[in-house]
Amino acid sequence: MIFLHPEESRSWRQLATRITETGKPPFALNKLVRPGLIPAFHYFIGTRFLAMNKSERGRQWITAGLAGEEGGLFSNAYLSSFLERHNDKLVIPETIFADPGPYIHFAGTPCLVSSRKNFRKHCTETLPSYSKPIRIMDIGCGHGIMLMELLQELKASGNIEGVEEVLLIDPSEAMLKLAVENISRAFPEAGIRTSHARIEAVTEEIEGHYDLALSSIAYHHMPYEIKLENLRKLKEHIDRFILFEVEANHDTPDINSPELALSVYQVYGGIMDFVFEHDAPVELAISSIDRFLMSEVIYFFLEPRGKRSDYHMLRSQWHQLFTEGLGEDFSCSCDSICYGDKNVVFFTMIYGKAG
Repeated sequence: MIFLHPEESRSWRQLATRITETGKPPFALNKLVRPGLIPAFHYFIGTRFLAMNKSERGRQWITAGLAGEEGGLFSNAYLSSFLERHNDKLVIPETIFADPGPYIHFAGTPCLVSSRKNFRKHCTETLPSYSKPIRIMDIGCGHGIMLMELLQELKASGNIEGVEEVLLIDPSEAMLKLAVENISRAFPEAGIRTSHARIEAVTEEIEGHYDLALSSIAYHHMPYEIKLENLRKLKEHIDRFILFEVEANHDTPDINSPELALSVYQVYGGIMDFVFEHDAPVELAISSIDRFLMSEVIYFFLEPRGKRSDYHMLRSQWHQLFTEGLGEDFSCSCDSICYGDKNVVFFTMIYGKAG
């Protein structure tokens, strides 16, 4: 991932103020912006105009940014196509995940399938052997496939003998239904409990102790301070926390910041490329973009920190969070990359107690 030097950030902010106040159309940015970041700067300015409901200006900057895009990173192109389908407006569906289909398509892309395979390998090599059936909670379980595949591999590798209880937590009723079906089919002996909510709303209601807590591309839905508060409550109920996440700089940067726009440009652009590389009907790929990924992107440009829905963090920030939130009884036993290129990194991180 590419980052801005503080001086670059100040320059981007100054240019953005000048451009948005004057309504200036796209112009040559030679020597004003690092050459490799010119398309990202166009994206930064274009989304600023679109958030201000200045659609014509926004489209001008996004369209101008198409020219320099290459190497599997086409964020301006994806946003331009989205705008064509939505009357040049940043439109968010009423409820993300109400229909699981777009997310399921994303989860089935070759990159995600390969990443999950590496994730499971990291877990089998890191987790201890349990001499009795385990109890596990899945925070933001989605359709439950990630948990199902992990438990199957842990059992096959000898890490676990079986599954006593599964606690599924997710705010999407449709996702919870699928998760229950998938887990009960794979582990009919396991007791399954569900919580139709976000983890931060139900942590104090959790009873008993769990050997493992899993969160796959879900725990980032809270800003740092809420994640920290939640972990401090959750640690009393778990021995180990298993995290599968995408690395990005989306937590501390606020709305309209160059840092946020640059990170969104790189990470979501790279992930959208995975979706279109997947061999599937184009309508399904577009649905995955419009009703899942682009919906998250739009929140970054319309809602300030504290109100938006996603707060992906850098791995260094995750380490700081776990150290502060879980305390000295927990330590890091795994920090491994499941997939990595210059724009996108998926990783496994495991923190747990000794023994």
